[in-house]
Amino acid sequence: MTGTRPVLVVTNLDDPTTDLVVDELHDRGVPVVRFDSGDFPTTLSFEATITIDGVNGTLRTPTRTADLSRIRSMYYRRPSGFSFSHLDGQTARFAVTQARYGLGGVLASLPGCLYVNHPHRIGDAEFKPSGLAAAVDAGFLVPDTLFTSDPGAARAFIKRRASVICKPLSTPLYRIDGVSCTVEVLEVSAEEIDESVAGTVHLFQERIDKSADVRVTVIGDKVFCVRIDSDLLDWRTDYSRLTYTVVDPPPGITEALHAYLAHFRLVFGAFDFAIDRHGQWWFLECNSSGQWAWMEPETGLPMVAAMADLLERKMT
Repeated sequence: MTGTRPVLVVTNLDDPTTDLVVDELHDRGVPVVRFDSGDFPTTLSFEATITIDGVNGTLRTPTRTADLSRIRSMYYRRPSGFSFSHLDGQTARFAVTQARYGLGGVLASLPGCLYVNHPHRIGDAEFKPSGLAAAVDAGFLVPDTLFTSDPGAARAFIKRRASVICKPLSTPLYRIDGVSCTVEVLEVSAEEIDESVAGTVHLFQERIDKSADVRVTVIGDKVFCVRIDSDLLDWRTDYSRLTYTVVDPPPGITEALHAYLAHFRLVFGAFDFAIDRHGQWWFLECNSSGQWAWMEPETGLPMVAAMADLLERKMT
């Protein structure tokens, strides 16, 4: 594969969304090299040189070899991360750091590569305060939001509003009895706020009196808007109760979507909005590595093809 321009796919083994995209690329005859950073150094190896001629080198998996100077694009999804469990704690931390800044740094510096999305840009966009500030600048309506570890500030914020929700600022793996769980968005009252709030930062946000939710998936220059109807505060908690309708965005939304992505230098984003009783769209968040493929069979939208087009660099 050293004479071709492959697509690098960086994700974990269990990623059905990526499976669909890889199958589409294979059907088109586009070469793909897929790996998980957690494979390094056991079954993944590389060497890279940086000279006045730029980055050169090779990356090897058990079945593929890629020329790092000829990567067409990279689909960076949800790799499991580096693991050196055979080493003692201190040595493992050192090895992880070297791998992150070594292999990770090379993968973030490939010449002429289209990143979907660039791992550093994903990291920037994952900070919710930054995302909300960028959403305001892009022209979206954004609910009043408080970030605090001060119980008094939280109570005062809640008392001044009809309804407030609390949600996590990030969603690391959280297991109960060995089962992976979703940290739910919940409505919270001032009476429920106690001193435990002081233990870390919390996100409190004015609850929108919504009639529906919208998931907007932007893939390059393609915008796919899907209205999600349910009676749930957090629709992620029960997919069986959801109904889907393809909708057109209101005036100004498409421009704001692209302005938001340009702010973080992203080419893909999974945006969540709440539609209020007056039909206004309120920005909630954008996930730069979000899920989207489950909506294609529900709606008929050609989302897998759009992602393959982007990675193939077959853009209109």
